[in-house]
Amino acid sequence: MHIILGGTGHVGSALAETLLERGEAVTVVSRNAWARPAWERKGAHFAVVDVRDVDALRRLFERGRRLFLLNPPADPATDTDAVEKANLRAILAAIEGSGLEKIVAESTYGAQDRDRSGDLGILYAMEQALRAQPIAFSVIRAAYYMSNWDESLRSAREHGKVLSFYPADFALPMVAPRDLGRVAADLITAPLADTGMHHVEGPRAYSPADVADAFAQALGREVDVEVVPRAQWMAAYRKLGFSGAAAKSYADMTAVTLDEDYSIPGEPIRGQIDLATYIQDLVYRS
Repeated sequence: MHIILGGTGHVGSALAETLLERGEAVTVVSRNAWARPAWERKGAHFAVVDVRDVDALRRLFERGRRLFLLNPPADPATDTDAVEKANLRAILAAIEGSGLEKIVAESTYGAQDRDRSGDLGILYAMEQALRAQPIAFSVIRAAYYMSNWDESLRSAREHGKVLSFYPADFALPMVAPRDLGRVAADLITAPLADTGMHHVEGPRAYSPADVADAFAQALGREVDVEVVPRAQWMAAYRKLGFSGAAAKSYADMTAVTLDEDYSIPGEPIRGQIDLATYIQDLVYRS
């Protein structure tokens, strides 16, 4: 049995669907029951568990053999770093003594030993904690999710604008969640000895201008990029509903990406879904 944390999110659901297509047994884990009927119709088991409930989470892990570990994202109106660190501590505690044989963990490009920098520091700490425990594990360091642009659809459709914290011509590695799901499925079903770090991105890097062009093509209207200057990042995040603590963390994380303050060893695994295809499908599903 494969246990999928974050199974109702973009990457977790892509992984669960891929495993089900391959005839694998899957338990999708969520803190809410709303998605249970849909997943059970697909043939998955469904478990409603709060990741902070260590005993309940460990009992769930004991029923499986392999775990997809995705640390749940916090509500940006909270102190996201504090919430996500607490979530991670609980998940790691539940793994102890669970009998799991393998873990595949979702991390991010640029993960590093850094405080108040959102996922970059928290997921680096996750990687280090996994190295210190005995269960076999693989880590996916994922490029910038194409799904991060999903919230731009309404603005693109109604106002012809895509808001970006990066310059319009700044190209960065991006990846579609479905490609991440496929890679995760390969890793979680691989032999126990198949472990290590895996960087995953799409066919090529894309800029916010490319995003605007993809929306324009899919919507049949002109779409431009509205760039938030670096000096206004904090204010812009606060306007979007982020707490002061979350705005600081996300601004620092944005700066690391913009300054390209990280490196990628070797050649990444490349997904097949390009940005135009992803945006076209997003518009179609909406």
